[in-house]
Amino acid sequence: MRRLLRIPPAYYVFAVLLLVLWIARPNMLNLNVMGIFVRQMVPLGILVLGQLLVMRVRSIDLSGGGVILLINYTISSGVFPGASMTFFVALALAIGLAVGLFNGLMVGVRRASAVIVTLAVGIVLVGIVQYLSSGKPPGDVPGMFGDIYNTKLGSLPTPVIFWVVVSAALSLFLSRTVFGRYVTSVGESVQAAHFSGVPVARTVVLAHTLAGLFAGIAALVQTASIAVGSVRVGLDLPILAVAATILGGVVFGRGEGGVWGPFFGVLSFALLFVVMTTFGVDEPGKLIAQGLIILLAAILYGIRSRST
Repeated sequence: MRRLLRIPPAYYVFAVLLLVLWIARPNMLNLNVMGIFVRQMVPLGILVLGQLLVMRVRSIDLSGGGVILLINYTISSGVFPGASMTFFVALALAIGLAVGLFNGLMVGVRRASAVIVTLAVGIVLVGIVQYLSSGKPPGDVPGMFGDIYNTKLGSLPTPVIFWVVVSAALSLFLSRTVFGRYVTSVGESVQAAHFSGVPVARTVVLAHTLAGLFAGIAALVQTASIAVGSVRVGLDLPILAVAATILGGVVFGRGEGGVWGPFFGVLSFALLFVVMTTFGVDEPGKLIAQGLIILLAAILYGIRSRST
């Protein structure tokens, strides 16, 4: 029983949803069809990579929605006419790194509340976009974004392959590097890590900076996926990222979990969307189902904590 409880709930949820879909609509389990649905979850999946990093060092990042919105505006507003893809990529990554570094310095060095700081930063970024755009969608995204987003490698969409590669790279980075061991130490006990010589503040700052970088990458993918400017895009992703991360076994304040549990947490939300759509469930029903799944994960973690 203890071994079963140690398995992240995301794997159980994914298996159940896959079984339901296989029984009810086996024709939906086509690689091309599933690829379309999973491709829509890639921005969330990349944002989750940053979220699991900061949660493993006992922090949190709620500014990702603002980062995505700001980058979407800079690309679609025409502020940089004729700019190349390289310029937009560099600009997006620079914005993400700058926001992540600021969050990290405030949380890791100034010891401010991660929830308050990152939420405030996200709100400020949203306010900046609302002010610059006057509340109106800015325009279209350059066609080169859509051209890249819609490419495939065999039967698999390129964004999905990119997500898998980045997830595998982060998994290796955390398991094979000194920084990965620092993350584990800080997550297990901040005090013990400090007295063991682990640079706690620097680890938290770097984790937030990397989370900002992942938010910038997620913004590029999200912008390419919708192909237009928006004043609302990405605002719901930070909460979904927290939910998928928790579902995948990374618990806030306990420093547990890896990369692939949250990865399957995102896939679970993708499958949930497919199942709900197949059965004709509308948006409120989808939100209720998401909440119930997260609640189930919390109950399972409570049981596991008592058993250990």
